[in-house]
Amino acid sequence: MLLLPAMTIKQIYNLAIELGINADLRGKRNVEKYLSAQKKKYQKLSKDEREFFDRENLTNPYADSRLHFGDPNEKVKTILTGIDVEEAEIALIKALNKDIDLIITHHPIGKAYAALDEVMHMQADLIAAHGVPINIAEGVTRNRIEQVGRSINGLNHMKVVDAASLANIPIMNIHTPADNLVCQFLKKIMDRKKPETISEVIEILRNIPEYKTATLNNAGPKIFAGSPENRTGKIIIDMTGGTSGGKEIYPELAKAGVGTIIDMHMKEESREEAIKNHINVIVAGHISSDSLGMNLFLDKLAAKNIKIIPCSGLTRVRRK
Repeated sequence: MLLLPAMTIKQIYNLAIELGINADLRGKRNVEKYLSAQKKKYQKLSKDEREFFDRENLTNPYADSRLHFGDPNEKVKTILTGIDVEEAEIALIKALNKDIDLIITHHPIGKAYAALDEVMHMQADLIAAHGVPINIAEGVTRNRIEQVGRSINGLNHMKVVDAASLANIPIMNIHTPADNLVCQFLKKIMDRKKPETISEVIEILRNIPEYKTATLNNAGPKIFAGSPENRTGKIIIDMTGGTSGGKEIYPELAKAGVGTIIDMHMKEESREEAIKNHINVIVAGHISSDSLGMNLFLDKLAAKNIKIIPCSGLTRVRRK
């Protein structure tokens, strides 16, 4: 069998960002506009101000996804990957003397966690794509973005990165690019199958391996608003953009003709607003949706003969 040359850490990271851009529901042109705006912003800074600018933003539009530690040119044969790889998993790797070249965790850590609110600005464009005027979309997302920024400000962001550094194991996290992949995947399925009722949407989701496993573990897709016999109307997939948006958006989505939202998770206050505005809500599942997005990325690495060891809630499913 012909073995493919090993990928480097930097190649893996670049591939994740490329896949995220290609799957971005805003469209590649809008992503390129964002990157162009970042470059103009950087060029206007003074020399002293440039020291504090994260230059990764010039090529990577997702501030919640970063390579945190490790030699970018190091070759990778084996990856440990999960939804939340933290200190316990890193300690377990060392205790078991596992030969791991790279850790890939999904949820943000380190400086990517501290910048989670920056990614949320993409929500306005996604909302506008569903028919909400952009000025309203920006207005209703602004408060939630500021709220998230304040809530994460005082957290201990560097704990996991420090643990990986002490263990001398390279680590990166891939968040929004993987979320973009699951959004694209589910949108294509719903556009193709055109379910007419909420129960049909649930049936479609349960036939996807990650959601089927979650259902068997009592964590499968659930109806948060509406009933099984309700007709779907216009379906939107709301699974990217950093974290959940504010409750103020639901009246605007109703005015724009949205009938059903498929989400990863939902706060109670948002659920109540959806009900008030007669919008059906199906929560497909948080960790199962994250697993689906990560698997779509990991399949590209598996095709390069990279060994993948799943952990930390990741349901590994390999697609052809």
